[in-house]
Amino acid sequence: MDDDCCSTQLLDGDGTFNVEGLDRFVSTTKLSDCGLSYAVVAIMGPQSSGKSTLMNHLFHTNFREMDAFRGRGQTTKGIWMAKCVGIEPFTLGMDLEGTDGRERGEDDTTFEKQSALFALAVADIVIINMWCHDIGREQAANKPLLKTVFQVMMRLFSPRKTTLLFVIRDKTKTPLEYLEPILREDVQKIWDSVPKPQAHQDTPLSEFFNVEVTALSSFEEKEQQFKEQVAQLRERFFHSISPGGLAGDRRGVVPASAFAFSALQIWKIIKENKDLDLPAHKVMVATVRCEEIGNEKLRDLKSDEGWLELEEAVEAGPVSGFGKTVSSILERCLSEYDMEATYFEEGVRNAKREQLETKALDLVHPVYVTLLGHLRSKALEDFKSRLEQSLSRGDGFAASVRACTESSLVEFDKGFKDASIKQANWDASKVREKLHRDIDTHASSVCSAKLSEMTAKYENKLTEALSHPVESLFESGEKDTWVSIRKLLKRETDAAVAEYSTAVVGFELDEATVDAQVQNLRDFARNVVEKKAREDAGKVLIRMKDRFSTVFNHDNDSMPRVWTGKEDIRAITKDARSASLKLLSVMAAVRLDEKPDKIENVLVSSLMDGAITTQSSQNRGVGPTTDPLASSSWEEVPPKNTVITPVQCKSLWRQFKSETEYTVTQAISAQEAHKRNNNWLPPPWAIAAMLILGFNEFMLLLKNPLYLMVLFVGYLLSKALWVQLDVAGEFRHGPVAGLLSISSRFLPTIMNLLKRLAEEAQGQGQQQQHQTPTAQKPYTVDSHSFKHESSSSNPTSTSDSGMEYSSPSQMHRRSSKGEVEQS
Repeated sequence: MDDDCCSTQLLDGDGTFNVEGLDRFVSTTKLSDCGLSYAVVAIMGPQSSGKSTLMNHLFHTNFREMDAFRGRGQTTKGIWMAKCVGIEPFTLGMDLEGTDGRERGEDDTTFEKQSALFALAVADIVIINMWCHDIGREQAANKPLLKTVFQVMMRLFSPRKTTLLFVIRDKTKTPLEYLEPILREDVQKIWDSVPKPQAHQDTPLSEFFNVEVTALSSFEEKEQQFKEQVAQLRERFFHSISPGGLAGDRRGVVPASAFAFSALQIWKIIKENKDLDLPAHKVMVATVRCEEIGNEKLRDLKSDEGWLELEEAVEAGPVSGFGKTVSSILERCLSEYDMEATYFEEGVRNAKREQLETKALDLVHPVYVTLLGHLRSKALEDFKSRLEQSLSRGDGFAASVRACTESSLVEFDKGFKDASIKQANWDASKVREKLHRDIDTHASSVCSAKLSEMTAKYENKLTEALSHPVESLFESGEKDTWVSIRKLLKRETDAAVAEYSTAVVGFELDEATVDAQVQNLRDFARNVVEKKAREDAGKVLIRMKDRFSTVFNHDNDSMPRVWTGKEDIRAITKDARSASLKLLSVMAAVRLDEKPDKIENVLVSSLMDGAITTQSSQNRGVGPTTDPLASSSWEEVPPKNTVITPVQCKSLWRQFKSETEYTVTQAISAQEAHKRNNNWLPPPWAIAAMLILGFNEFMLLLKNPLYLMVLFVGYLLSKALWVQLDVAGEFRHGPVAGLLSISSRFLPTIMNLLKRLAEEAQGQGQQQQHQTPTAQKPYTVDSHSFKHESSSSNPTSTSDSGMEYSSPSQMHRRSSKGEVEQS
């Protein structure tokens, strides 16, 4: 509140005027900027009647209040003033020293009269603070105060019409409508009893004063009700100088800028005990009349058809010849004023003319500003279109901006010159500067857009040039993968940077900006590789399994591997896992800085050789060692370059081994199956058992060749039936279908086989009748030849009669060959 109201002592108890304090108050509160739009409120009343308390609650000021606990006495000395906080328009409050105080005594009433006269001379509203119990009493405390007010009023040659607001304090149960008539009657009696000059003998009270009455409850006994009533009273002071307000019909208002000087001069006159002439009659008339003429001409200007048409046209867009037309309209308005005000006081007339000219220019200025806005907008749009056309022709950006800017500013200057008004010396430099700023802003935005477009273009090229090759290199997972990626990154980045540097020459950017853009491009290329590495890290398990499958299932010539039983599956599995582990080590970290690391060695020693190392350590009695993979970062690798942490590598390797274990198991099973299929002989132990257990049967066959002949013939028949019926082929379609097919063909096949044997036997009998006895010789030779031919692999048996027999397997082969030839 202290900062807002700026409470200042205007007059001290001795009547000294505080010139410096008043100037500081006017400057701080900016009172001089208010013109005529301000009001002055003063309060009078008996001492200790709560005047300061009322002002503080009514206007949120901070006048010093009496402390009731320290006794009753004088609180306010002289006259204090403050700004009424929150009241519109600007309202200045004055707190006068209380009347009828014991400190000054009964005879010292000079200062009371002087302060009352000062308040009436400067205030628009005077609050008379009085006790409720004084109403209707002949010897009340307010009677001397009212007499003082009315007496000093007579000293004003041309009194201001002041509003007297009687505030009845500590209102009793008596309604205000009963108190107000009594108070007005007392005031009228006092007015009638006061001696008046001859000129005002019959002047009614209403010519000098507007009397208003209100009542307030006791502050000490009914504080809440008092505050509510004060809040309602406060509303009456808003727009108090407007028609119908408390001071709506005030007269002789001094401009706010001259308030300090006027107050000082009034107090000097009062101290000298002279009559006040506020203001001089001639000046007052000239002021009022010139004001009326000026207002009339201003109204005519506002309703002028030419001006209204011009104003409407400017709202739509730029108007050619605006300045010449407006200058003509203003010249006609001022000429009419000069003609009507020519007989009034020159100083007032010229002042009011300047005021009229100012108001007229204030009326024109918004339209003028609108026109300048159109000119600025048009120049800016022309700049945009010219710049776009220039860039579309392929001109350099910076050169295009300079040329288009110059053209737009020249066009704006031409429009401003056409809009200039003779009566006004308005400067359009701020609008021109704003146009320049708008042009620079648009040029900057276009430049940023073009650079962004160009940067995006080269970023896309880098993405296309790096993504697929990098992914392919990651898929290969060789030892020099990152070396190849670094070479690829450097080659593609250098090419893109060279093209970009050439493209931005036309923008005429400073070296630091170009370097920053180039560095951003290099960083983007690096980020593409890093992003691709992190994306492909999510596929590392799949690629490890694919690499394992490729190495495990193909030989060095990339031919599919056939598990014959001669392959070393353990070594092949180790090679396949090593290849997969190399792929994991490649994807574990980003290696674009050519710094060596030990990731591959750590993975091999921990995952491939970890079991052997642990076993040997245990055999040597060494205690447990620290797991190098039990960490979230790699040694000598920054965390930002880590793609797969050691812990994740260990987990992936465990999952990889579990998912590839089946492939190894299948290979081992295939080897065992191949061995079983190729080994048609029973195991050696079975052969030995057969020789030992079947010795008696074997000797029986040797002693009885007829049994051997019968078994041999049975074998031949069975083999012939097997071939003729194609038993293996029939059972390929299932056991049920095979049995049905064989059962339907079994008997016809037996009959056909017997028929063939009978025909062959009959043919041999006919040939023997025509052959000589020597014809048996070739048979013997053939038999010996057959014997010699099969002796290396099949043993022969000799019966007691000296005949030789081939082994059943050899006879089976010959019988089968003969049957195939016959068929």
